[in-house]
Amino acid sequence: MKRLFKALCAAFLISSIISTVTFANECKDISNKVLRFHVLANSDSEDDQSLKIKVRDAVLEYSKELFDKADSKESAIGIAADNIDGIIATAQNEVYKNGYDYKVSGYITKMYFTTREYDAYTLPAGKYDAVRLLIGSGKGKNWWCVMFPMLCVPCAENKTELDDVLNSDEMDIVESGEKYEIKFKIVEIYQGIMSWLEKININTNNH
Repeated sequence: MKRLFKALCAAFLISSIISTVTFANECKDISNKVLRFHVLANSDSEDDQSLKIKVRDAVLEYSKELFDKADSKESAIGIAADNIDGIIATAQNEVYKNGYDYKVSGYITKMYFTTREYDAYTLPAGKYDAVRLLIGSGKGKNWWCVMFPMLCVPCAENKTELDDVLNSDEMDIVESGEKYEIKFKIVEIYQGIMSWLEKININTNNH
């Protein structure tokens, strides 16, 4: 009886691990198909947070026609790279227009996001390519959305929809946040462990 119980526990554990790894890989596939947009305010003061929103609106207005032409994450990154100076200049002009002298910096990067909800979608934790803007010191609360597909601007014409780039299983994940809430948490833990192991490996190779 004890052997049967141990066997059942082992089978359950193995099944859980396989399920978690499979789900984590599906989440990674999602992160590989979208481009995020990330804006950090100078601080958490009411004025700086208000400025962040104005900068966001100006940049989205400037970029909506640009990314409307993107048909893949790779093409979206190419468009962002070709127009990053214009994106930064648009943000900087909005800062000056509102009477601030904060310096705006921006770049394209791959960065870690925790599980985030956006309108009707939940994007799982993971490393995503992102267009990132920092206003001033960039120490305030952030704002984010998805630049490709263009979820930031729902009214963009001829835009690529999320279900154009994600398969049915991936769409089920992002549309059914409550159903996968526990798995999302597990993936965050899994991602944290993998990130920790990656750092150890890098440090080991550098010595």
